[in-house]
Amino acid sequence: MKTILVPVEESDVLRSMLATALHTARRFDSYIEGLHVRPALPGVVAAGAAGLVAATPDLVESFERQDEARTETAKKLYDAFLEEQGIPRGRPEGAVEAPIAGWLEEVAPGDDVVGSYGRSFDLIVVGRPVRGSLTPAMATLEAALFESGRPILIAPPTPPASVGDEIVIAWNGSTETARTIGFGMRFLRAAKKVRVLSIDNSMVPGPTGAQMAQYLTRNGVPAESVDALANGRGPGAAMLEEAARLGCDLMFKGAYTNSRLRQMIFGGATSHILAEANIPIFMAH
Repeated sequence: MKTILVPVEESDVLRSMLATALHTARRFDSYIEGLHVRPALPGVVAAGAAGLVAATPDLVESFERQDEARTETAKKLYDAFLEEQGIPRGRPEGAVEAPIAGWLEEVAPGDDVVGSYGRSFDLIVVGRPVRGSLTPAMATLEAALFESGRPILIAPPTPPASVGDEIVIAWNGSTETARTIGFGMRFLRAAKKVRVLSIDNSMVPGPTGAQMAQYLTRNGVPAESVDALANGRGPGAAMLEEAARLGCDLMFKGAYTNSRLRQMIFGGATSHILAEANIPIFMAH
């Protein structure tokens, strides 16, 4: 986890995203890069009497001014947080030996750049979408998750006090969760305690929680298995409630064991956790 990408956009969750990234950077002596994506203007059109026509110069200029103001605000928030936390600025060319942060602006028509550029980082920190707010956007989260080939760390709405001291793995036996564990071995080995949590009604064919805990122990991870009953709760709610009961500050969760379409229509553990989690979530697909 030596390189961390953070898409930066003004939002109520931005401070939590930066705090989550910084906790991680201090744990692993990492480089953080703030990425601000500016929309590509050629796609802007205006509705006229004859239908859709190219945007007028005045309209383009107005969009440019708004975009410049939005970019300036995002950079000021990013810089202010780094100054407050005493993090130096720079783009290291060699090995990173202490937390340091850089900044990049990209012009792109959508969020896909987060996924494509994120392939050159170990981890992408995004914010959990919040009901009633346009930012952080679910599109940014999904671009990072599905297009980068890298794990993501989802920051909760409120800045966490710690990240990764006590980890809970939301284990359901799935390929996605096994892959998430593989991506996160550095986090797991650095933790004080790791619980492999299994909920009785959420398992798919695969190893038991005890078997996964044994695998982790053999790899130097301080792991133990915990089995819990759903007691009428959905898998996602049960996982979050049990994680809170155990006092964990980071959850590992495989993304979308069921199809994304089914999750959207019927809900599911991933969808519930993305909507309700109040601790950081380490996720891979």
